[in-house]
Amino acid sequence: MQESQKLLNEHHHSDSDSDSDSNHESQFPPQLQLPKHTSASASSSSSHSPSISRPSSASLRPGPSLRQSSFAQPRPPGTPRTPNRVRFDENPPAIQGQSEEAQWIELEGEDYMSANGYTDTEGGRRERVQRLPLLTGIEAPSVSLAMEDEDGGPEDHLESARPRSGMKSAFMNMANSIIGAGIIGQPYAFRNAGLITGTVLLIALTVTVDWTIRLIVINSKLSGANSFQATVEHCFGKSGLVAISLAQWLFAFGGMVAFCVIVGDTIPRVLDAIFPNLADMPFLWLLTNRRAIIIIFILGVSFPLSLYRDISKLAKASGLALVSMAIIIVTVVTQSFRVPAESRGPLKGGILIHSGIFEAIGVISFAFVCHHNSLLIYGSLKKPTIDRFARVTHYSTGISMVACLVMALSGYLTFGSKTAGNVLNNFPSDNIMVNIARLFFGLNMLTTLPLEAFVCREVMNNYYFPDEPYHPNRHLLFTTSLVMSSMLISLVTCDLGIVFELFGATSACALAYILPPLCYIKLAKRSYKTYVAGGVVAFGCAVMVISVLKSVAKMNSGEEGVQKCG
Repeated sequence: MQESQKLLNEHHHSDSDSDSDSNHESQFPPQLQLPKHTSASASSSSSHSPSISRPSSASLRPGPSLRQSSFAQPRPPGTPRTPNRVRFDENPPAIQGQSEEAQWIELEGEDYMSANGYTDTEGGRRERVQRLPLLTGIEAPSVSLAMEDEDGGPEDHLESARPRSGMKSAFMNMANSIIGAGIIGQPYAFRNAGLITGTVLLIALTVTVDWTIRLIVINSKLSGANSFQATVEHCFGKSGLVAISLAQWLFAFGGMVAFCVIVGDTIPRVLDAIFPNLADMPFLWLLTNRRAIIIIFILGVSFPLSLYRDISKLAKASGLALVSMAIIIVTVVTQSFRVPAESRGPLKGGILIHSGIFEAIGVISFAFVCHHNSLLIYGSLKKPTIDRFARVTHYSTGISMVACLVMALSGYLTFGSKTAGNVLNNFPSDNIMVNIARLFFGLNMLTTLPLEAFVCREVMNNYYFPDEPYHPNRHLLFTTSLVMSSMLISLVTCDLGIVFELFGATSACALAYILPPLCYIKLAKRSYKTYVAGGVVAFGCAVMVISVLKSVAKMNSGEEGVQKCG
């Protein structure tokens, strides 16, 4: 910045012999002055249509110069294509003559192309505006691979030409990634932790997760990496790459298993309630069988959606999923008053605090962790800036917290100690509205499973084939193996609560509370935030160890509440 300032000032002094030009330039600060043409006709025309000229013979020709894209101009090797749109200085130096109270705002649309760093206010003043740091190299891997296969000129590679989603679609993808299977287990988390303790945990963990989601993008900026995996590898080498790849893959794969289990828990009950004699019909009895329903719906609906290469194509499905989750929450709240007395459990001993606090943390964490999707969602934004992604994150986590809190309070206050891992299983089978909610929830899982398959596939590609281009056979092989293996596990797994506890205590804690703060400590300057990050890391490690030990002990002892497959 100082060198550019010096060059502009020298250029200004070299042309000060022209009185008319000097009077014209005195109205603008040095950083806004344009290079002069030696031709009088060129200088006069530039006053009507200003353009940036290059030091070549073409710049000496009279007449208005045409504006050219920065992508079309030759540049030395290693020079960024958009040097004036990327700023990584958190505290940029003040420009000479600029007021410290100058307002810094974010330009909308393509305003940055004509504002030259300033904007006009209502009073006629020109105020300095902020060009927020763009991490334009971070995008969904499928988008990058698709662009590499295309041939075209520089205009074909402009950001506006890339397949992107707006903030609304990004919000839908992130909220759907959070408000998925995990929301149905929140009453079960309150049963483990207690009513008051569960509420405090839910709010505190939401704030923590919101911060660590944004830390992933900040860490990527500080390290210069374009993925969560690359950031951890930059900080901790090969061991870090192994740790993050394993955590991401396990969490996403655990989500796929949970979604398959939910499909088997919900859709057969609905069909059996709608068609009471269905179980006695030849061949059609399969529609009331849990395992048959899992196979039919996962292979018929989720598998084709999982074959998409671009995560933005799932935005419409995410919007439908959010609508279905709203229906589920309304159903649980309204139908909890109609539950018969024999289905209710006591609340005694579970109001303040309960012995399953660490298991509850695992269940809540499983619901809120979407860190493995964060950079993919960030890259799907049309204009990916930290401020825009922060707004998406705040809205998504805030709405998800409210939804989970409503679901948890309604379910736990109704069923008490009898609350199951899937609270819909506590309701009678003949409740029509609950059956509708079961159907919507099962369909929601069918559209959410492809999001997790997308993450698993990208982790495998980045780890085993980091420098190889997209190959359709490999894409098909990975997708098929992921969907088939998660489906097979769900055929022998019935307890959704244990799935939440185990995967939440291991991979979810690593993704949310351990790896992002560790990278931040490694990359950032020492401050109070690094000490806060250290505390979050210690918390995550303690929860991981204790929760896994307690969950395994519960399964081995056959403790009450562990569901058996019938």
